[in-house]
Amino acid sequence: MTPSAVQENVLHVRQRITAAARRSGRLPEEITLIAVSKTHPADAIRKAYEAGVRHFGENRVQEWEAKRDEVKDLPATWHLVGHLQSNKAVRAARLFHSVDSVHDIALAQRLDRARGGLAGLGKLRVLIEVRVEHEAEKSGVEITQLPELAEKIVELPRLDFAGLMCIPPLFEYVEKVRPYFRRLRELRDALQEQLGRVLPVLSMGMSHDFEMAIEEGATEIRVGSALFGHRAVHNVK
Repeated sequence: MTPSAVQENVLHVRQRITAAARRSGRLPEEITLIAVSKTHPADAIRKAYEAGVRHFGENRVQEWEAKRDEVKDLPATWHLVGHLQSNKAVRAARLFHSVDSVHDIALAQRLDRARGGLAGLGKLRVLIEVRVEHEAEKSGVEITQLPELAEKIVELPRLDFAGLMCIPPLFEYVEKVRPYFRRLRELRDALQEQLGRVLPVLSMGMSHDFEMAIEEGATEIRVGSALFGHRAVHNVK
């Protein structure tokens, strides 16, 4: 994809963000665009950065390790948005500014210990991924277990628990996804009362449904194909 095509895509997505924000009485500046660059080359990241994007999401630790050297000069914020296995927690704590898919306390504890061994990096931002529907192929904490997990994570000294993330079911009729976004917002609001602290982040919405997510309160959206086109076949695991 050419630099001009990426720039046009970024502009179009930002226009859609602005329209959705205005429909819901919000400011476009309240929504962070995370460009999900999984399976796309480092050159695509650079093109998006040149078009004004400053947050990028990767799904796998190994894939990001393979790209990182080519874009390490960019002062961007790097998010791990995919499922993280506990045995890769040390690498993730070193490579990312934020892990947006924490799903259990064992993983959180590993990230906390790993971050403690990295001098000068400060706290690692984390989001809890919530399983808003019982889909076997998706990870995330069950809704009933969320309050207990949140209570434990806020006690970890090297993690900054900032909010919640979800990946709802994919529907042909996009309006069906709205209740899932609304539910995540309600869960976040309840956690704020429970913990007595602000949780500013709701990461929800992707290329096909991010406008609805914004209408329901998303503060971060994760957009891939609308920026970079369809993903290539990829074998990294």
